[in-house]
Amino acid sequence: MAPRNDDSAPAHDDDRDREGQEGREGREGADDAPPETADAAEAEADTADTDTARAHAADTDTDGADTAKADADGAEADGAEADGDGSAGDERVVAVRRVAAAGRRWRAGQLATCALLLAVALTGGAVAVGAVRDGAGAAAAAAPASSAVSPELLAGGSLDASIASLQAHLRAQPKDHDGWATLGLAYVEQARTKGDPSRYPQAEKALARSLRLAPGNDQALAGRAALAAARHDFADALTYADQALKQNPYSERALSSRVDALVELGRYDEASKAADTADTRRPGVPVFTRYAYVRELRGDVAAAHRVLEQALSTATSRGDIAYVAAQLGQLSWNQGDYKTALRYYARALAADDSYLPALEGRARTQAASGDTAAAVKGMELVVSRYPLPAPLVELGELYEARGAAGDEARARDQYALVDAWVALARANGVNADLDTALAAAEHGNKASALHAARAEWARRHTVHTADALAWALHVNGRDQEALPYARQATATGYRNALFLYHRGMIERATGHTGDARTHLAAALKLNPGFSPLGARQARSALEAMGAAK
Repeated sequence: MAPRNDDSAPAHDDDRDREGQEGREGREGADDAPPETADAAEAEADTADTDTARAHAADTDTDGADTAKADADGAEADGAEADGDGSAGDERVVAVRRVAAAGRRWRAGQLATCALLLAVALTGGAVAVGAVRDGAGAAAAAAPASSAVSPELLAGGSLDASIASLQAHLRAQPKDHDGWATLGLAYVEQARTKGDPSRYPQAEKALARSLRLAPGNDQALAGRAALAAARHDFADALTYADQALKQNPYSERALSSRVDALVELGRYDEASKAADTADTRRPGVPVFTRYAYVRELRGDVAAAHRVLEQALSTATSRGDIAYVAAQLGQLSWNQGDYKTALRYYARALAADDSYLPALEGRARTQAASGDTAAAVKGMELVVSRYPLPAPLVELGELYEARGAAGDEARARDQYALVDAWVALARANGVNADLDTALAAAEHGNKASALHAARAEWARRHTVHTADALAWALHVNGRDQEALPYARQATATGYRNALFLYHRGMIERATGHTGDARTHLAAALKLNPGFSPLGARQARSALEAMGAAK
C-alpha cells in the first residue's frame, strides 16, 4: 500500500520509494574468478556495499570522507553479527547529529559532505540494530546453510537476521538463484523500512545474479518490479511485474507490484481491476492492503477500512500486524479520527516497537491532537533513526509552530537534511522529484520545486503529482495555471485535507472566494490538524475572507 504523503509503493508509504539497465549486471571485479568463487565473494561483499553512495558524495568534497567511510565500513562489516544490544543505534544517533551539524554548514555550500555523512548515519547501524531482537530472528539466523531458502523467511522475524542468514547460505551455495532473488527482495525491504537507499544497488546486484543463474525466473523478476517501484520507476515496475506474471500468474509479489505500479502511474481503473485479479488469485495481507488503498483513492473509506480490518484479522507475523495496523492508523488520521488512529498505532508498536510508519504516525497524530511536546519528542526519535523527507519536514514544521528559542534554526536544519537525503537517494538510482517538489515548495528553492514537479508530472499523472504541481505553481505565483491541477488532485474522491487546503488557497488567489471558503472549511472539517502550519494558515485565510465579506 502506498504511503500517503507520496503515492509510492511501500512504501510506503511512506512514505515509500524504484531499474531495468542490463548494463549494471557486471560481476564487479569477479569475472576472472571461477564461478563458484565469484558468487561466494559477492555474497560476502554484499554485507558492506555502500560505495556508490559514498563515491557520489565524495567526488565533490572529500574533506573528512576517509574517516567517515572507515566508520561506515566498520559498522557494516560488524552488522550481520550484531547481537542487538543497541550500541549500533547509539552510533547512528551520533552520526545523525553529525549530519545536523553538516546541515548547518551546508547552508554555506557543503551539501556533498552532508549527503556523505547522511549515508554514514543511515548505514552505520542499519544492519546491526535488532539483528537478533527476538526468538524468531534467532531462529532465522540459525537456519542451516544447506537448506533451500524461502522468501517466507523474510516474514518470520528480524529482517536483519534474515539477511545475515541468507548471506551465510549463499556463501555456502552461491548457485542458488532463489536465494539470490530472496536476498535482493530483502535488501529492497530493508531500504524501505530503514529509509536507506544505499541498499538498492545491493538489491540490483543480487537480483541480476539470480537472473544470470536462472534467466526469466519469476521470483527475481518480481524482485526487479519491487526494486523499480522503490526507485519510483513505475513504468519499469509494471514491465517487470508483467514479465513475472507470465512465468507465474500467482506470484503474490508480482501481483502486488502490478497494482502499485498502476496506482503510481495514475491508471486507477486498471489498478482497480488488477486489485480484483490479485484478490482472486492470492488473497492475503499484501493484496488486501493494496485493494484497500485503491478503494480509498476512489473515496470509499468505509470499504478501505473494512478490507484493512480483514487483513489485520488474518495477519499472524509481527511485521504484518505492524504494517496493517499502521495503515489503519493512517486511514483514521486522514479522516480526523485521532483517538482511533492512536489506538491503531499502539497496536502496531506493540507488534514492533521500532516500526517507522507507526512511530511517525503516532507523532503526527499527537501533534494534531494538540500534544506538541509528545509530538516533537516522537518525531525527533523518528528522524534520529531514519532521516527521511516526510518526517524531517514534519519536525521542522513542528519546531516552527512551537516557536521556542532556537526552533527557527532547528527547523532550518531539518529542511537542509531533506536536500541531503535527496542527493543520497539520487546517487542510488531513486527518482526523488516528488520529494523535492513537496519539500522545496514550502521550505526550499521554489523554482527547483516547480522544475521537479513538472518533471514528475511528465512521467506520471496521479492525484499526488497533480497536487504537487498545483502547489509548486502556486508558490511561484502562477495560480491560474495551478487551478486545473488542484481540481484534478481532488477529482477522484480521495479524502485528503492537504489537497483540499491547497485547492482552497489557490482558489482564493484566483478570486474564486466562494469555492475557497468551501474547500478550506472542508479541509479543516475532515482533518483539523492535517499540518502544523497549513491548518493554521487555512484558519487565517477563512478569517480574512470572512472579514472581507
